[in-house]
Amino acid sequence: MPFRVGPWELALILGIVLIIFGAGKLPQIGGAIGRSMKEFKKGRVEDEAAEEASKVEATKVEPAKEEAK
Repeated sequence: MPFRVGPWELALILGIVLIIFGAGKLPQIGGAIGRSMKEFKKGRVEDEAAEEASKVEATKVEPAKEEAK
C-alpha cells in the first residue's frame, strides 16, 4: 500500500510547520535544507566519478609477455 501525499496533506503539514517554527524561521530552515541537498548531490557525483575511475582502472589489462622457447 503506497503512501501518497496530496495537496491537502501538504497544506496541513505546511500549516503545522508555520505554527511550530513561525514565519521568520522558514527561510533559514529552507536555506539549510537547500545547502544540505546541494552537499549530498555533490558527494554523490564525486562518489560516482570515483567509482567510474576505479572501474576504468580495473579494466586496464597489461599486455601478456611472450614466452621464450
